[in-house]
Amino acid sequence: MKRFAVDIATRQFSKKGEDICGDAVKVSHTPDSTIIVMSDGLGSGVKANVLFFDNHPARKEAWTREVWVYDYRTNIHHTLKKKPLRFGDLRNFVACYQPLNRFKRAETWHETENPEGRWRKFAYEQIIARDKTSLDIFWLKDKSLADLDNLPEPDDLAGEIIENLEAGLNSFRAVSAALQ
Repeated sequence: MKRFAVDIATRQFSKKGEDICGDAVKVSHTPDSTIIVMSDGLGSGVKANVLFFDNHPARKEAWTREVWVYDYRTNIHHTLKKKPLRFGDLRNFVACYQPLNRFKRAETWHETENPEGRWRKFAYEQIIARDKTSLDIFWLKDKSLADLDNLPEPDDLAGEIIENLEAGLNSFRAVSAALQ
């Protein structure tokens, strides 16, 4: 059975003084799988989900019974220079994923016993019931949003907003000029 992965639900939050380097797509082939990694670039704040699928022939009834999600977006921060992603950062994911026997998988998340667990299973029906069947799934609280005592200074926030708006306007100007 061939497997492939697709990166979805990418978010980008640039921090002051750090740039995203542009879109990147990498495709790796092995005898058993195809892995597609798509990123909106390198740098601070690139957030992405990666999904793994088994190939099956098409049929009317969905093959999928459950979707496993590992939330490595919430409260995890890597940067290209100061704190780059290393293989060791993904050891917990690999242990949870159980690549050699997926039937041994067990959730680390539990509503009352472990609400900070990053590995969670969703039934097919839960996914289909989501708005537009969105796979942008998260359940952990973003501590940077909840910790009101550690918010950036208002002038820093205002500067970032202005910077983002100006970048957006410049993009629209480039599109408008290309259309003329």
